[in-house]
Amino acid sequence: MSHNTPVPPHKAVILARGLGSRMRKEAEGVALDSSQSAAADAGVKAMISVGGERPFLDFVISALADAGFTDVCLVIGPEHDMIRDYYNGVEKQRVTISFGVQEEPLGTANAVLGAEEFAGDDRVLVINSDNYYPAEALRLLADVPGSALVGFERTAMLERSNIAADRIAAFALATADAEGNLDELVEKPDDATIERLGDSAVLSMNCWLCSPAIFDAARAIPKSARGEYEITDAVRAAIDGGDPYRVVRADVGVLDMSSRGDIASVMHALGDVAVRL
Repeated sequence: MSHNTPVPPHKAVILARGLGSRMRKEAEGVALDSSQSAAADAGVKAMISVGGERPFLDFVISALADAGFTDVCLVIGPEHDMIRDYYNGVEKQRVTISFGVQEEPLGTANAVLGAEEFAGDDRVLVINSDNYYPAEALRLLADVPGSALVGFERTAMLERSNIAADRIAAFALATADAEGNLDELVEKPDDATIERLGDSAVLSMNCWLCSPAIFDAARAIPKSARGEYEITDAVRAAIDGGDPYRVVRADVGVLDMSSRGDIASVMHALGDVAVRL
């Protein structure tokens, strides 16, 4: 390998600490089996079983392995024994799984700090535990030399995700500058902003490839208006510090597992997907 060829990233951090307040809410007309109910009641969205015995998170991790990400760190809360016990016991052929702990739910940037030791000097993919990112989107990161955001095409999200159009309209929008690096990132854009950014803007689904600069950035930012340390603010701080993020456009949909009403559509979409950890 020549020194000009970047070593493809192989470490992934999955933020699995979320409180899952939306998942805990009963949904009208949604019947869950006992294991699904236990996970939903606990707010552990990623552990809801999909199509038989497999929790949703198995599908997420299997897609990571398909895309060459073989070292996985799950950032969990101190009380998340359900996740730790399951992954310590399950058979793994393609991935190693370790754990980082976020002591308090202080936001996504604070959660990333739970994986700092795991990352070491390597770049890490940082993703949500309640989204299924297809391997074809994650493979696009293999040739990226530095940090990146995978941005998803709006049309693909409307046609190939399980997310309602009104929710998609509220997702963060990202634009690239002339060099292809992240320029604007607008969360919950209003209609005027959507129109101003135009069709070239992509949706951010929190699929980040981060250099180790993300950790100092995560420590340096203030809390957001929501009272949390947000990964988007940490990314902006890293960029301001001289670590540009390439915008990688993916023409695929992402599945979302954030409420009980999402379970059936996720099961349908992943019904034929084989899982191998």
